[in-house]
Amino acid sequence: MTLTLDSKRIDLWCTFFGELGDEHLLCRYRALLNDSERQQESRFHFARDRCCYVVTRALVRTVLSRYADIAPEDWFFATSEYGRPEIANADSCARRISINITHTKGLIMLGIAQEHALGVDAENTCARSISLDVANRCFSHEEGAALRALCTDRQRTRLFEYWTLKESYIKARGMGMSIPLNQFSFRFPREDRVEISIAPGQNDMPTHWWFWQFRLRAEYLAAICAQRVCSKSPQLVLREVVPLVSECMLEHTLLRISE
Repeated sequence: MTLTLDSKRIDLWCTFFGELGDEHLLCRYRALLNDSERQQESRFHFARDRCCYVVTRALVRTVLSRYADIAPEDWFFATSEYGRPEIANADSCARRISINITHTKGLIMLGIAQEHALGVDAENTCARSISLDVANRCFSHEEGAALRALCTDRQRTRLFEYWTLKESYIKARGMGMSIPLNQFSFRFPREDRVEISIAPGQNDMPTHWWFWQFRLRAEYLAAICAQRVCSKSPQLVLREVVPLVSECMLEHTLLRISE
């Protein structure tokens, strides 16, 4: 089924690749890749990393073909000066699609939007460790102070909340770690709301962006940052997909959203 994008919707496609172990299916995925991608797969030392890479590329190619009349194997990609992947096909429909990808242990997430900048980040909070040292080295003074005011049990969760939001923002900006993490700050005026403040000199305004934060299953925390192109917050549509096999709507728990 062909899907049509508009500015009122952001599609998120999620593959739990830790559950994929069918070598025949992986071979079908490899058939969609170009020579450069196959060479890149061979550079990964561990089998799990090779699997993650192949599934990611197959996910991107098959999902994009839902929005444009282009076969999965016929998509072309380029990278920006900051390493951000971009669609390089000349097709006018393809050129209107914005994509962003994140992966963490067991999960690949692909964000799809129409024409406006998009950043997605997800973390497996059960599998990854994170310490307050990250905040001391990387976060803003305001975020560090807010963290230290929390009880120890709550600090770890808040660290991941800050981290996913920060990653989503710098990915949406398309400039990677060239944006210092201490030059913008998140706060939660209510438990279900999030706000960003941006230091002078960063050439940006908080009113340029929408933010969402939500949980998938018990172990995954995700954040989305999208450029504001209309006055009303876009709808998030989440799907769980096994490329070339199946898809279904994916339940999630929305934690907070910007106003």
